[in-house]
Amino acid sequence: MRVLTYNVRSLRDSARDVAEVMRACGPDVVCVQEAPRFLFWRRKLARLAADAGLEVVTGGRSAAACALLARPGLSVIDRRDVKLSPTRGLHQRGLAMAVLDIGGRSVAVASMHLGLATDERRRHGPEVLTAVRSFGAPVVLAGDVNESPGGPVFTRLAAEFQDAATVVGDVANTYSATKPVRRIDAVFVDRAITVLACRVLEGPEVERASDHRPVLAELAL
Repeated sequence: MRVLTYNVRSLRDSARDVAEVMRACGPDVVCVQEAPRFLFWRRKLARLAADAGLEVVTGGRSAAACALLARPGLSVIDRRDVKLSPTRGLHQRGLAMAVLDIGGRSVAVASMHLGLATDERRRHGPEVLTAVRSFGAPVVLAGDVNESPGGPVFTRLAAEFQDAATVVGDVANTYSATKPVRRIDAVFVDRAITVLACRVLEGPEVERASDHRPVLAELAL
């Protein structure tokens, strides 16, 4: 199972390059953050998926700009969009979640985007864990933590799940795309799932596409 997580910055840089980066990975699932959520957001998200050779599973405005895309034909057992508790004066945060049938195994996949304020991230961490555990299936939780390893929420998530990059020893930075100095994007994997590989993508298309570098994890169920 190939899972890509990607903060696409609302497609403000180069939607064409975002789609090309996704397509080149051959992912089963893409966890998107900062998906389109304003005017014509459904149309823009559908266009991105089509250009990348994928289909929209769930998300968008209903998941506070998180979304899930998947390869055509992948069986979706359940899907759910969740908005985390709001913080006055800050952007709404949320999760796009689905249970997928991967080779006869059920896997819960969630795309998350946590906030810039430490107190808000601390509050949302337990909410995220409650939401992803509610499916009763092995979990793949991926997204923009807005916090580096060692931070309180990143540490909590890495304790609950496997930090895929750490498992395989590839801990490259993800932000910014042109001058990466922080690792704030990650794939967290249930301990019932084996991490085969995990890497941060790079190259001219990545630098043009968004302000984040995407992370691709290969998993065995």
